Amino acid sequence: MSIINTSDVEITTFFLVGMPGLEHAHIWISIPICSMYLFAILGNCTILLVIKTEPSLHEPMYYFLSMLAMSDMGLSFSSLPTMIFVFNATEISPNACFAQEFFIHGFTDMESSVLLVMSFDHFLAMRNPLRYSSILTNARVAKMGLLFLIKSMVLELPFPFTLKRLTYCRRSLLSYSYCLHQDVMKLACSDNAVNFFYGFFVALCMMSDSVFIAVSYIFILKMVMGIGSHKEWLKTFNTYVSHICAVLIFSVAIIALASMHHFGNHKSPVAMILIADIFLLVPPLMNPIVYCVKMQKIREKVWGKLCLTMVGSNIKN
Repeated sequence: MSIINTSDVEITTFFLVGMPGLEHAHIWISIPICSMYLFAILGNCTILLVIKTEPSLHEPMYYFLSMLAMSDMGLSFSSLPTMIFVFNATEISPNACFAQEFFIHGFTDMESSVLLVMSFDHFLAMRNPLRYSSILTNARVAKMGLLFLIKSMVLELPFPFTLKRLTYCRRSLLSYSYCLHQDVMKLACSDNAVNFFYGFFVALCMMSDSVFIAVSYIFILKMVMGIGSHKEWLKTFNTYVSHICAVLIFSVAIIALASMHHFGNHKSPVAMILIADIFLLVPPLMNPIVYCVKMQKIREKVWGKLCLTMVGSNIKN
């Protein structure tokens, strides 16, 4: 530990954390984590495949769902290398760490932006149903997707460069099984004021997404409450349940991680690491499940594809 925490020489390697005190069970812990990654990737790939191959799903709502699935897959692949292999190899080079935190933060920001525009999409579909298709054309949806990608990458691009200019000479032990900007920044022994203020700016941008999502659903709720029939009210509300669940899953994970950084100094290290892992594992895993369960068209097409695959395999046998 003296090498990790008290060296006066500039650090060239960071150390990731598995599960402190549970080293003997790392192989068993890695099994459910690998399974969650596998199901998350398969689920999001299935969503993308179904939407791509079904002409009836070539609508703005499903294109936005494709963007959400792609951001979930990006988030999974960004954290996968260290989350899986941290149980055997705990070292990571600074450049690899900076690259990982760039992609994790970038895809997190992209997911936040997609959830925001999906809430606007629902508001527009309910507010102006007759003009909906003329306002949200396929070309505009494609441009919005490209804009989200560029915005997320540009917003997060300064992070690796601002971290690289810092000097790390006191500590090299990270708090989790992957690299986050705020975690790496705390290891620096040089002035990190630029990182702090820019990180705060990026956090405010993501918080603004959540505020606008909440405002959109306040307006949607007001319109839903204006529907006279109780049956129609339930039918309309059920349309938006899947998106509300996706927003809650994502928001709760973000809030829990942020709170942990500010108020979790005296909590159990294992509990903090579990919450941090849930932040990356649960949204990509749960989003395909939620949308398959709550969106009838997606559910029917997925089951149709599965049945065709099973029938085809039986015929071959």
